[in-house]
Amino acid sequence: MNAVEPGTEVPIHQHPTKDETFVILRGKVRVTTHRDDGSIIEDYTLCPEEGKYGVNIPKGVWHTIEAMAPNSVIFECKEGPFVEHEEDGILNI
Repeated sequence: MNAVEPGTEVPIHQHPTKDETFVILRGKVRVTTHRDDGSIIEDYTLCPEEGKYGVNIPKGVWHTIEAMAPNSVIFECKEGPFVEHEEDGILNI
């Protein structure tokens, strides 16, 4: 689980070998997927009050999350084991 606040910065990144799923537990977050040039492909707003609970990001897709409300909590799930992002896993635009 991750607790995020507005202003939290998660760099645009990808997981070359693993899908990643986000499920919102509280608050509101924006999840965006990106092309190699950083432009947005899709924009999802997750919010339990709006009935928008989760999104799956396929492996190799650039993505990021942004807190849209204070005290937001998401459950993040991907196949283990945990591996730190390599420099080439962060999109530098």
